[in-house]
Amino acid sequence: MLEQMGRPGVEELPVEEGREGMRLLGTLAEAEPRQLAVIRDLACPGPAGEIPLRFYDTKESRAPSPCVVFIHGGGFTIGDLEVYHSLCTEISHQLDLPVVSVDYRLAPEHPFPAAPDDCEAAARWIASSPAELGRQFTGLVITGDSAGGNLTIVTANELCARPAEVPVIVQAPIYPVADDVREHQSLKDFFEGFFLTGAAMAWFTDNYGGDPNDPRHTPMAGDCSGAPPTVLCTAGLDPLRDSGRSYAAHLIRQGTEVCYLEFPGIIHGFTTLRKAIPSGQKDLDSFLAAIRLMLERHAN
Repeated sequence: MLEQMGRPGVEELPVEEGREGMRLLGTLAEAEPRQLAVIRDLACPGPAGEIPLRFYDTKESRAPSPCVVFIHGGGFTIGDLEVYHSLCTEISHQLDLPVVSVDYRLAPEHPFPAAPDDCEAAARWIASSPAELGRQFTGLVITGDSAGGNLTIVTANELCARPAEVPVIVQAPIYPVADDVREHQSLKDFFEGFFLTGAAMAWFTDNYGGDPNDPRHTPMAGDCSGAPPTVLCTAGLDPLRDSGRSYAAHLIRQGTEVCYLEFPGIIHGFTTLRKAIPSGQKDLDSFLAAIRLMLERHAN
């Protein structure tokens, strides 16, 4: 579809056009949002001012429960609350849990470490069960896709190293960037023609900046031994596939409980392309079912 539209790659466009293109694609290719009892915009304090958030819940009120912290993708450069709105409603609906989506600062205006700084600040604020949310939380489930998968791992590592008011009980990165992807076979195999291209990845990396040897930039550059129970999925036709595989294998070797799902025959970004790629809904269902299973094992 994108080839027929003849739209330039995101790396060929001004940043704002790339962001608008991602929003437009969502209106064409993403499933409709679920209707929930609570959908509300709010903000929390951050290191450089307020961080916009969106709060979702299937219930107007609830007993103490875990809360899902959602961190969106988009190469640290594009993506926002609107692009991921439908996905967040789906997560809340299927897990029957509150979800808070974090609108962290984007590169290149705000390069590394703005994104991890904001995500950590937001997660710590959510963990404190602030009055603005009207809930008592027993733990956090941190999840996000692609760049948000990277930030999921980084945020979980920071909250495990320096605990927040409630623990991270599950981390659930979706096709994450976890290490240096340049030597992975999946990057070579799917460099062109599979939605996320090698050229776009290089552009995102240049925009984000930072030191690839910093664990808050590249999680596997540091010690991941304190990782919480993990649910991780990859897409079979994704240049990032082998990064997710490597991270899952690393956690398993160190003794972390991991549920790893690789969905064959599907591309990067499928969780927000469910109208265009209907099989992505079934894959998302499986991923969320695995999170429910891990929560049953570790929430109490």
